[in-house]
Amino acid sequence: MINKIMTADQAVAGVQDGMTIMVGGFLGTGSPEVLMDALVRKGVKHLTVIANDGGLAAGQPAGDFGGKTARGVGKLLENHMVDHIIASHIGVNPMINEQVAEGTLRYTLVPQGTLAEKIRAAAYGLGGVLTPTGVATPMETEPDELGRAKKVMEIDGKKYLFELPLFADYSFIRASVADEFGNYYCSKATKNFNYVMAGASKHTIIAPEKLVKIGEIDPDYFGVAGVLVEGIVEGEKKWQI
Repeated sequence: MINKIMTADQAVAGVQDGMTIMVGGFLGTGSPEVLMDALVRKGVKHLTVIANDGGLAAGQPAGDFGGKTARGVGKLLENHMVDHIIASHIGVNPMINEQVAEGTLRYTLVPQGTLAEKIRAAAYGLGGVLTPTGVATPMETEPDELGRAKKVMEIDGKKYLFELPLFADYSFIRASVADEFGNYYCSKATKNFNYVMAGASKHTIIAPEKLVKIGEIDPDYFGVAGVLVEGIVEGEKKWQI
């Protein structure tokens, strides 16, 4: 069996300036903090980040950490590592507006369900998804987050936007429990984007809170198959929901 266990620094060693990464989490809940810390240490720049949001800035509520440090994508923003963020919600982290005003960051907002489906389409090898969200709005004619032209399709008299997949170089994911092959499970609210992002990139890296031997627990317990996972990083601290 291939050994997938590696350090956080080894997991991010291939990330280069200008790459596109996906980061799981929802306002810091379920974000892979050990991997964000490793990216900060590496000092990579000019990233395009696909995430639900911009995480949290230092000083904002952050569970058992008391807001003393930034959380999730917020760590990358704090260190000015991001050129473009593709997300559903950016209003909570003030660093985004500050950096947009400075001209160092741009953002593209995508409806949350559409964002999840575009990522899922990439993970499952689909050519795209049809959604009524955005019909009869400027979304019909505006290019998508990667500058690609939108298409409007009519099926049985109803119009839909044809949204293209979102694919990344790396997906960084937090898991509650994983085995040594990479089969993993996310607890409660931490499921968010941590399931759908697996396989939607060239490299999927997970950071589980708990790592078990293969066969130690019932495989039906897992939500994502380890065949999608390339690397496993230990050391993720327990998140207080």
